[in-house]
Amino acid sequence: MKVFHGIPEVEAAVGTHLGYSGWHTVTQEQVNQFAEATGDHQWIHLDLEKAKAGPFGGTIAHGFLTLALVPMLVAEVYRIEGVKMGVNYGADKLRFPSPLPVGSRVRAGVELLKVTPSSLGYQLASRVTIEMEGAEKPACVVEMLAVVVP
Repeated sequence: MKVFHGIPEVEAAVGTHLGYSGWHTVTQEQVNQFAEATGDHQWIHLDLEKAKAGPFGGTIAHGFLTLALVPMLVAEVYRIEGVKMGVNYGADKLRFPSPLPVGSRVRAGVELLKVTPSSLGYQLASRVTIEMEGAEKPACVVEMLAVVVP
Protein backbone atom coordinates (compact mmCIF):
# COMPACT_ATOMS: atom_id res chain seq x y z
CA MET A 1 0.00 0.00 0.00
CA LYS A 2 1.43 3.32 -1.10
CA VAL A 3 0.45 6.15 1.27
CA PHE A 4 0.72 9.73 0.07
CA HIS A 5 0.78 12.56 2.57
CA GLY A 6 -0.86 15.33 0.59
CA ILE A 7 -1.05 16.38 -3.04
CA PRO A 8 2.63 17.41 -3.42
CA GLU A 9 3.67 13.78 -2.81
CA VAL A 10 1.10 12.62 -5.36
CA GLU A 11 2.39 15.12 -7.93
CA ALA A 12 5.93 13.84 -7.37
CA ALA A 13 4.78 10.31 -8.24
CA VAL A 14 3.38 11.16 -11.69
CA GLY A 15 4.75 8.75 -14.28
CA THR A 16 5.39 5.93 -11.80
CA HIS A 17 3.78 2.57 -11.24
CA LEU A 18 2.21 2.64 -7.77
CA GLY A 19 1.94 -1.10 -7.26
CA TYR A 20 -0.59 -3.93 -7.28
CA SER A 21 -3.64 -4.91 -5.29
CA GLY A 22 -4.03 -8.33 -3.78
CA TRP A 23 -5.52 -11.16 -5.80
CA HIS A 24 -9.32 -11.56 -5.75
CA THR A 25 -11.41 -14.41 -7.13
CA VAL A 26 -14.39 -13.48 -9.32
CA THR A 27 -17.25 -15.81 -8.38
CA GLN A 28 -20.40 -16.90 -10.17
CA GLU A 29 -22.39 -15.41 -7.27
CA GLN A 30 -20.86 -11.98 -7.99
CA VAL A 31 -21.72 -12.34 -11.68
CA ASN A 32 -25.30 -13.39 -10.84
CA GLN A 33 -25.74 -10.45 -8.46
CA PHE A 34 -24.35 -8.04 -11.05
CA ALA A 35 -26.81 -9.42 -13.63
CA GLU A 36 -29.67 -8.83 -11.20
CA ALA A 37 -28.51 -5.31 -10.37
CA THR A 38 -28.07 -4.28 -14.02
CA GLY A 39 -30.67 -6.37 -15.85
CA ASP A 40 -27.95 -7.87 -18.08
CA HIS A 41 -28.94 -11.54 -18.14
CA GLN A 42 -26.99 -12.66 -21.21
CA TRP A 43 -26.42 -16.44 -21.22
CA ILE A 44 -22.62 -16.12 -21.51
CA HIS A 45 -22.63 -14.80 -17.93
CA LEU A 46 -25.32 -16.95 -16.32
CA ASP A 47 -26.09 -20.21 -18.13
CA LEU A 48 -23.35 -22.61 -16.99
CA GLU A 49 -24.29 -25.46 -19.36
CA LYS A 50 -24.76 -23.34 -22.46
CA ALA A 51 -21.59 -21.35 -21.68
CA LYS A 52 -19.53 -24.56 -21.45
CA ALA A 53 -20.31 -25.13 -25.13
CA GLY A 54 -19.78 -21.47 -25.97
CA PRO A 55 -16.69 -19.65 -27.22
CA PHE A 56 -15.05 -19.30 -23.79
CA GLY A 57 -15.67 -22.77 -22.32
CA GLY A 58 -17.64 -21.41 -19.38
CA THR A 59 -19.28 -18.35 -17.97
CA ILE A 60 -17.47 -15.02 -18.05
CA ALA A 61 -17.86 -11.87 -15.98
CA HIS A 62 -19.61 -8.87 -17.46
CA GLY A 63 -17.11 -6.31 -18.73
CA PHE A 64 -18.74 -3.68 -16.58
CA LEU A 65 -18.50 -5.93 -13.52
CA THR A 66 -14.77 -6.08 -14.19
CA LEU A 67 -14.74 -2.27 -14.37
CA ALA A 68 -16.81 -2.06 -11.17
CA LEU A 69 -14.03 -3.90 -9.29
CA VAL A 70 -11.61 -1.04 -9.99
CA PRO A 71 -12.42 1.14 -6.93
CA MET A 72 -12.09 -1.80 -4.52
CA LEU A 73 -8.83 -3.00 -6.06
CA VAL A 74 -7.26 0.47 -6.40
CA ALA A 75 -8.05 1.16 -2.73
CA GLU A 76 -5.57 -1.62 -1.93
CA VAL A 77 -2.83 0.03 -4.01
CA TYR A 78 -2.72 3.59 -2.67
CA ARG A 79 -4.41 6.21 -0.55
CA ILE A 80 -3.95 9.91 0.02
CA GLU A 81 -3.94 11.21 3.58
CA GLY A 82 -4.69 14.80 4.50
CA VAL A 83 -7.49 15.34 1.97
CA LYS A 84 -11.22 15.85 2.57
CA MET A 85 -12.41 13.39 -0.04
CA GLY A 86 -11.88 11.77 -3.39
CA VAL A 87 -14.58 10.91 -5.92
CA ASN A 88 -14.70 9.08 -9.23
CA TYR A 89 -14.91 11.57 -12.08
CA GLY A 90 -14.97 9.26 -15.08
CA ALA A 91 -12.92 7.07 -17.34
CA ASP A 92 -11.07 7.36 -20.63
CA LYS A 93 -9.82 4.69 -23.04
CA LEU A 94 -11.71 1.75 -21.59
CA ARG A 95 -10.86 -1.63 -23.12
CA PHE A 96 -11.62 -5.28 -22.32
CA PRO A 97 -8.74 -7.07 -24.13
CA SER A 98 -9.66 -10.52 -22.84
CA PRO A 99 -12.77 -12.17 -21.37
CA LEU A 100 -12.70 -12.81 -17.63
CA PRO A 101 -13.70 -16.43 -16.90
CA VAL A 102 -15.65 -16.92 -13.68
CA GLY A 103 -13.35 -18.38 -11.04
CA SER A 104 -10.35 -16.36 -12.23
CA ARG A 105 -8.17 -14.46 -9.83
CA VAL A 106 -7.62 -10.78 -10.68
CA ARG A 107 -5.53 -7.92 -9.39
CA ALA A 108 -5.09 -4.27 -10.35
CA GLY A 109 -1.87 -2.54 -11.30
CA VAL A 110 -1.93 1.26 -11.11
CA GLU A 111 0.20 3.80 -12.96
CA LEU A 112 -0.23 7.48 -12.06
CA LEU A 113 -0.44 9.46 -15.31
CA LYS A 114 -1.30 13.03 -14.42
CA VAL A 115 -2.33 15.42 -11.64
CA THR A 116 -3.98 18.68 -12.65
CA PRO A 117 -5.73 21.43 -10.70
CA SER A 118 -9.52 21.44 -11.03
CA SER A 119 -12.36 23.59 -9.73
CA LEU A 120 -12.81 21.33 -6.68
CA GLY A 121 -9.17 20.51 -6.03
CA TYR A 122 -7.11 18.18 -8.20
CA GLN A 123 -7.92 15.73 -10.94
CA LEU A 124 -5.89 12.52 -10.95
CA ALA A 125 -5.57 10.35 -14.03
CA SER A 126 -4.29 6.80 -13.62
CA ARG A 127 -4.03 3.75 -15.87
CA VAL A 128 -5.51 0.73 -14.15
CA THR A 129 -4.81 -2.70 -15.58
CA ILE A 130 -6.92 -5.61 -14.32
CA GLU A 131 -4.70 -8.66 -14.73
CA MET A 132 -5.81 -12.28 -14.56
CA GLU A 133 -3.53 -14.75 -12.86
CA GLY A 134 -1.76 -16.84 -15.49
CA ALA A 135 -3.18 -14.96 -18.48
CA GLU A 136 -1.18 -13.16 -21.17
CA LYS A 137 -3.73 -10.39 -21.76
CA PRO A 138 -5.46 -8.29 -19.11
CA ALA A 139 -9.22 -8.39 -18.60
CA CYS A 140 -9.49 -4.60 -18.51
CA VAL A 141 -7.35 -1.53 -19.11
CA VAL A 142 -8.83 1.85 -18.26
CA GLU A 143 -7.64 5.38 -17.64
CA MET A 144 -9.52 6.36 -14.49
CA LEU A 145 -10.18 9.94 -13.48
CA ALA A 146 -10.71 11.03 -9.89
CA VAL A 147 -11.16 14.39 -8.20
CA VAL A 148 -9.42 14.89 -4.87
CA VAL A 149 -10.49 17.73 -2.58
CA PRO A 150 -7.67 18.89 -0.27
